[in-house]
Amino acid sequence: MLNYDLVVIGAGPAGMAAAATAASMGLQVALIDEQRQAGGQIYRNIGSPVLRDEHVLGPDYYYGRELARKFSAAHVDYLANATVWETSDNHLSLSIDGQSRRIGFTRLLIASGAQERPVPFPGWTTPGVMTCGAAQIMLKTSGLAPDGPLVIAGSGPLLLLVACQLSRAGIEIAALLDTTPQQNYRASLKHLAGALRGWRYLLKGTCLLVELRSKGVKPLSGVRQLHAVADENGQLNGVRFRQNGKEQTVPCSTLLVHQGVVPNIQLTRSLGAGHSWDELQQCWRPKLDEYGETSIPNIYVAGDNAGIGGALVAELQGQLTASRIAMHQGKLSPNAFDQECSTLQKQIAQQLAIRPFLDRLYSPAAEFLRPSDETVVCRCEEVTAGEIRSLARSGCAGPNQAKAFSRAGMGPCQGRLCGLTVSQLMAEASNRPVSEVGYYNIRSPIKPVTLAEVAGVDLSPNPVKNAVG
Repeated sequence: MLNYDLVVIGAGPAGMAAAATAASMGLQVALIDEQRQAGGQIYRNIGSPVLRDEHVLGPDYYYGRELARKFSAAHVDYLANATVWETSDNHLSLSIDGQSRRIGFTRLLIASGAQERPVPFPGWTTPGVMTCGAAQIMLKTSGLAPDGPLVIAGSGPLLLLVACQLSRAGIEIAALLDTTPQQNYRASLKHLAGALRGWRYLLKGTCLLVELRSKGVKPLSGVRQLHAVADENGQLNGVRFRQNGKEQTVPCSTLLVHQGVVPNIQLTRSLGAGHSWDELQQCWRPKLDEYGETSIPNIYVAGDNAGIGGALVAELQGQLTASRIAMHQGKLSPNAFDQECSTLQKQIAQQLAIRPFLDRLYSPAAEFLRPSDETVVCRCEEVTAGEIRSLARSGCAGPNQAKAFSRAGMGPCQGRLCGLTVSQLMAEASNRPVSEVGYYNIRSPIKPVTLAEVAGVDLSPNPVKNAVG
């Protein structure tokens, strides 16, 4: 079994920055990612973009070129197309092209980023409904865009960005439905001072709105009671909603939805690290010290899976955590680390100044957190919100007991798409806080693998990188 000073999981901005920084300080580093190229979701395919027109994805995407270049030049073992399916406090198991390997580490950094918040509403499983993030992946990976007529519905900065990117790609947007609760605008005003410190982000959002309006796309605000409508063949043919007390229906063949992003906590949960409930953003996040270390010694987190901050914050956090690890490994003096830490923490604080404003403004509407009884919440096992509420009212203690009775969370995604909703539904039905209700216990294998892969774990000392080809 090959051992590294540092193993990083996730090749987004945090992972690339951390790996390059640690390697530059003399650590033996491996970076693991499920994609062929480094970049993560934000900078996906940045090494070989498929779109010739750089205006489509915009400058924030191409900013990742320099970070990817620095990572490529670093002495890091990049394990591409690799799926981590088991972790412990000193080794992990992964699969590459159907072959399992095990590698050891002195320290582990999880930089698995964020995932889109599940958006359960009536009809969300209808063919033709997908997330904004999925549409963006199609655009970055293959240069493909969804068929029109297209409706985009939801809340959050990514909603506007994807709308602009698709519009630049020549896709006609039939409607842009803003589901941001009206009370959020008033509640966010108390954070306006901090938002002004992050005026560049406000300017970007304003420019996106102006761009959409110039192309005839005017967002409809105050949208409620979203419902995907299917034709006689079960295919999407429209979206029904209420605005200003009136019911409306917009014909469409594709509906993109988005309700913000939340930390991807599957790996930290599987390790048994401590987590806390973020009441404002209605999500779980790992408990970390100021340098990203979890409640488990030598296990670190950096990037959006530590808390949503965006690509620039993730990059800075990756550098900070890597420097901390290098100090512990004797590769960086305490004085040098203190100087580096002070600079990075100031930059992080500056970038995060706008987050309280954004978090309050885009706090998701209740109808997406606690959907109606007939709405499917566990797509893998087709369990409805009503079934979860019924279990809670009958005395079911929490999500893990509900899993035993309903199979919710037992599908291939291991509760990734239903975990938040199930916890919130059970909290509502039992009149308890979500922090008390808890979350699924995540067990290995974290990702679906074959029995042959589990049985064939190679414990030999041969370098894993040789297995990648």
